[in-house]
Amino acid sequence: MTLVIESIVLCAVFTLMVYIMSREPVKTLYNYPPSIQERVKSLEEYQDRIPTQKNKVVVKCVASLLFVVILSLILRYVNGCTTFPEGFGYGFLLWTIVSLYDALVLDIIWFCHDPHFVFRGTEDMVDDYHDYWFHIKGFLIGEILALVICAAAGLIIQYIL
Repeated sequence: MTLVIESIVLCAVFTLMVYIMSREPVKTLYNYPPSIQERVKSLEEYQDRIPTQKNKVVVKCVASLLFVVILSLILRYVNGCTTFPEGFGYGFLLWTIVSLYDALVLDIIWFCHDPHFVFRGTEDMVDDYHDYWFHIKGFLIGEILALVICAAAGLIIQYIL
């Protein structure tokens, strides 16, 4: 029952974060399919507002480190995980649930079909916005990232906390 409650809470928090970020879609440009990214980069109205690739990498690295610490603390002090297998396994399970929710509900059902996410000047790119495979690949890449982050959390639980 704890897993269900945690999953619902985490999916709700993740939805809120996505909603807040979606108020200014240009800041999340790198979450769009490459063809849309290229078109937006070529449009003059977005030129000064597009984050750089370097900025994207820095933000993702900092977010990953912060997430490792928060995940480790939650797994240890909320879930009572005390070993690497417990921390890694439970963390990976939670990550996968939220990641699946993100790919299916937020990306494929919401993002792909909400006109709010369509950049002016890309309205003709309907097929690109409906590129479900892009989001499925994102989920699979996220699972690889999860292995690293959850392993780090498991090691912190095992040896530090």
